[in-house]
Amino acid sequence: MKNIFAEKMTPFRMIIGAYVFSMLLFSLLLWLPISHQPGHELTYIEALFTSVSAVSVTGLTVIQVSDTLSAVGIAFLALAMQVGGIGIMSLGTFVWMVFGRKINLSQRLLIMVDQNQYKFSGMVKLMRNILLLALGIEAMGMLILGTYFLRYFDSTWEAYYQGGFAALSAFTNAGFDVTGQSLIPFAEDYYVLFVVMTLIFAGAIGFPVLMEVREYLTNRERFNFSLFTKVTTTTYFLVFVLGAVSIWALEFGFYYDGMAWHQQFFFSMFNSATTRSAGLSVMDVSAFSLPTLLLMSGLMVIGASPSSVGGGIRTTTLAVMFLTIRSFALGRSDVKVFNRQIDPEDKQRTFIVISFFIVGLLAAITLISAFERGNAEVELIDIIFETSSAFGTCGLSTGLTDDFSTPSHVLLMCLMFIGRVGILVFLFSVKKKETKSHYRYPTERMIIG
Repeated sequence: MKNIFAEKMTPFRMIIGAYVFSMLLFSLLLWLPISHQPGHELTYIEALFTSVSAVSVTGLTVIQVSDTLSAVGIAFLALAMQVGGIGIMSLGTFVWMVFGRKINLSQRLLIMVDQNQYKFSGMVKLMRNILLLALGIEAMGMLILGTYFLRYFDSTWEAYYQGGFAALSAFTNAGFDVTGQSLIPFAEDYYVLFVVMTLIFAGAIGFPVLMEVREYLTNRERFNFSLFTKVTTTTYFLVFVLGAVSIWALEFGFYYDGMAWHQQFFFSMFNSATTRSAGLSVMDVSAFSLPTLLLMSGLMVIGASPSSVGGGIRTTTLAVMFLTIRSFALGRSDVKVFNRQIDPEDKQRTFIVISFFIVGLLAAITLISAFERGNAEVELIDIIFETSSAFGTCGLSTGLTDDFSTPSHVLLMCLMFIGRVGILVFLFSVKKKETKSHYRYPTERMIIG
């Protein structure tokens, strides 16, 4: 029986199980009366939804965090965001190291799967560096924002509490807030917006990129950036710029009508950055026009970089897709970029990820539309936006998440979960063991397109 269980529990399934366990654990902690403010209670479904949203670093919520959760509940929520943001295996590795345990081969394999890596070597060192770098960035963000917030809040404790939670939420791209209004109170403070955007970039650009940048700064002469860093960084900031320009063009003369040019500039940049996975807002998103909401849904689908705190199809998937289309249009069978050739397996994985995401998103939109057909307050664009936000683990909302029915909430939880663990990890967890074929059929061409 033990051997059968060991065969069934592949590293991918163990990662899935670890995230499920974490979500259930934090749901119970958030459900405890000690986690609620006096006069407020959470149903278990509300606690579970909040837990899944926090561990998946999404930010969609069916409760008002600042009004519902006590200091203990907010501490549990922050811990859930940290676990989801840095990754279960990163924190697990830290615990193993603290207690002096040796990291064996199976544990290194789990780390490799959790961080979407391809090789065993340097896994423990990578986890240690990720943890220290993440905590360092969060601490710096808390110090900068907390000190600056002294002008907004009466007490030093409140200023650093707000600054610390905002820094954690921004870096982990979790999207939760304890202001009750996200970043709307600071919408005209460009310093706060710039710091938060920087933290969002740091969390969403990918831990391998941060590691390489740190190594480059210490050894500029002998260091060469990897193909992954070049592709994901180029794609991330290219989509960011195009997103900001597109949001400005679509809202110029509409929501932005009467705004000063600098406010339009920062609003466009911030909304382009936050739709990539962060979920923090400086305005009522539902005030945007229909084309902008569709554009932002597309940006949430793209998401952040691989091996980061963000979700979505990821930047490298988008890049490989367009590079493959470009190579086909030029009559080339191979895909080349930055003097390197893309592995055919990566092209296959790109097709699988995009196909699964599109089919899953359309299925979810259809099902939620069926669940909410009697809800007059919910329109199709709201369903598209909320579904894209959940699947892309972004957390932006038109404000109707709480109005959805329980079946819709369950479906959104499933989307957030798959978005956090990653589509490939999810698919590998249900994939059957490969068997060697002893014969081959004749090949025949299909008519495509």
